[in-house]
Amino acid sequence: MPTPKKGPRLASSPAHERLMLANMATSLFMHGRITTTLPKAKRLRPLAERLITFAKRGDLHSRRRVMRVIRNKSVVHKLFTQIAEQMEQREGGYTRIVKIAPRKGDSAPAAIIELVTEPVSPKKAVVKEAEAATKVAADQAPVEAEANEAEQAE
Repeated sequence: MPTPKKGPRLASSPAHERLMLANMATSLFMHGRITTTLPKAKRLRPLAERLITFAKRGDLHSRRRVMRVIRNKSVVHKLFTQIAEQMEQREGGYTRIVKIAPRKGDSAPAAIIELVTEPVSPKKAVVKEAEAATKVAADQAPVEAEANEAEQAE
């Protein structure tokens, strides 16, 4: 007998959970962002990121693997043409979860999960600038110390 998956249970059965996650992924790719509960958003993120990774490959086998989850052909076409093209430079982290105020009816923790569309900022340039600033600060520190010693000696 297979061991049940660990983690929060979102539905009454594994089949219902798969269908619910597939529907949420379809809505996410169709609209770009959806509002849901925090546990559902946390369970949707790995599925959505894996589907985007398949879309970035772009081959027929990847398209068929995505079609096993997302049954809407127009959404799959949008995923492979528009969304995969936007995420081409990004190596991961295609989605963002933002916590919002609790849901009004039952005070459940709510969140917005959205696709990240901002361009990737180059990390190497930022690191080089930080190292250069550290070197400049280190060079100025002995000069300032010598100036302070000279003032105290006078």
